[in-house]
Amino acid sequence: MIRGIRGATTVAQNNEAEMLDHTQQLIEEMVHANQVEPSDIASVFISLTADLNATFPAKALRNIGREWTYVPVMCMKEIEVPNSLEKCIRVMMTVNTEHSQQAIHHVYHYEAKKLRPDLIDTEK
Repeated sequence: MIRGIRGATTVAQNNEAEMLDHTQQLIEEMVHANQVEPSDIASVFISLTADLNATFPAKALRNIGREWTYVPVMCMKEIEVPNSLEKCIRVMMTVNTEHSQQAIHHVYHYEAKKLRPDLIDTEK
């Protein structure tokens, strides 16, 4: 079964180092929380708000390890919605898994926790 795992984070600045660091932290937690191996990942889509353009956050996956070399990743611009969360990086990871929809752990860091408070794991 293919399932989607959602994640999002924010950064304080349009800064390459911070964008890569926060994206890597997010991806690593998404993988750990859902017991995912890179070979289980069908694809990763990363969107950025219009105020972020210092780097491609997909580069962060290549920093995780060699086993990520063949994971397909694509970056794109998030639609601009008035009064939406700024400096936000969103991730949609599609994975092959036996977990049910309800067993998937979606991950939100920093200001992105405001996006889906209903999905925040209160035990973490």
